[in-house]
Formats: sequence, C-alpha cells, structure tokens
Amino acid sequence: MAQSMLLYWSSGSPPCWRVMIALEEKQLQGYKHKHLSFDKNEHKCEEVKALNPRVQVPTFKHGDIVVNESFAACLYLESAFKSQGTRLIPDDPAEQALVYQRMFETNNLQQKMYDVAFYEWHVPEGERHESALKRNKESLIAELKLWDGYLEEMGKGSYLAGKNFTMADVVCFPVIVFFPRLHCPPERCPRLMEYYKMLKDRPSIKASWPPHWLEKPEGQDMLKNL
Repeated sequence: MAQSMLLYWSSGSPPCWRVMIALEEKQLQGYKHKHLSFDKNEHKCEEVKALNPRVQVPTFKHGDIVVNESFAACLYLESAFKSQGTRLIPDDPAEQALVYQRMFETNNLQQKMYDVAFYEWHVPEGERHESALKRNKESLIAELKLWDGYLEEMGKGSYLAGKNFTMADVVCFPVIVFFPRLHCPPERCPRLMEYYKMLKDRPSIKASWPPHWLEKPEGQDMLKNL
C-alpha cells in the first residue's frame, strides 16, 4: 500500500515532518518520496506545481488522491488506515475534542515562534523595529506559558492531549523541537522541555528526524534572548 504513496518534502520543515511521523506511526514505511532543497528552491519544481497550485511542500499523493496541506494529510492517513499502526484519533468525543484543540492551537505556537526566531529573515531591514520584536517576544513567552500550563494540568509524563500519543503530538512535536534547537532558555518552558526529552527518541520521530539536523545537531541561537 505504501508503494502507491509519494511525498515531496524538505528537511527541517515542521509541516513535512508531521506527515512523515504520521506515516511512520501508521506503519506505512516504504512510501516513495522526493527530498527537495529549500536553499536551491527545488520545492518550486514543475513536479510539485503540477500537483499543488500553491507550489509548497509537503505535497502528498496516494494513488489518485492528492493532499497538499499537512494537517489534512495527517488526518487522511488516520482515516484511511484507522486500524493500522498507532491509533491517533480517539473515538471518545471529549478526548477527540481535546486532540483537535491542541492540533489546531499548534498554528499559534508555530507562528509566534517564527515571528521571533525568523524576524530578520521575514521582515525587510527598513521595516524592522525593536518595539515590534519586543511585542513578538512577549507574545511568544505568553504562548509558551500557556503550553506549559496544559502539560502541568495533564500531569507528569503526559502527552499533549492525555495519557496516549495522539495526532496532537504528531503535528506539534516538529514545532516544539525548534525551542531547544534554537537555544530557547529552558526555564521559559520547563514542561515543554520535559515533553521534548520524552518524545525525541520515539521510533517514528527518530526515523524521520531531519537529515541535515543529524549532520548539524544544534541550530542558530535565535531564541537565546527570549
């Protein structure tokens, strides 16, 4: 079944990584894939453009089905292979609601992290203001406190949506991993750092770890002054 799948991806991209974790968790190893370099702008190639009008990765194809958004691809895999591998969406409506809540809240954490870590990359020099960066940092600190609070409420050793590994962890871990990688002070999010250490050696995560991070384990210190 996996042989009829094709994933276009780039190393270090949280959206790409979450699809790869989902594929591992659903025991779909052996899928076809093409690693495209952001630095060389390979993700803008004609192959991707033919499948994805946004010309972005991940671009995922299973037979005749094309899914070009990472959350959608992950949910598709859970739906299509519900009884295979790890159950990522629980049946209980209340448990399911919390999984979905944490999944989609991930967008807030990711955007606020990007606003600080990649401020100089995304904002032209003439438009940068220290006051804006200060606001972004304050917003990210508040967001991290929120996520630390979620884990505190869940109890030690918990996953993001309870005692079981779920789709919430699949989609959020590739964002959380940026905090230690970019040297965020651990005291800013101690519970998230405990969570990171608990998950980083999970087989699905290790198997899909960004290859260029294996060569260079530490990233730039973009969050050291948070």
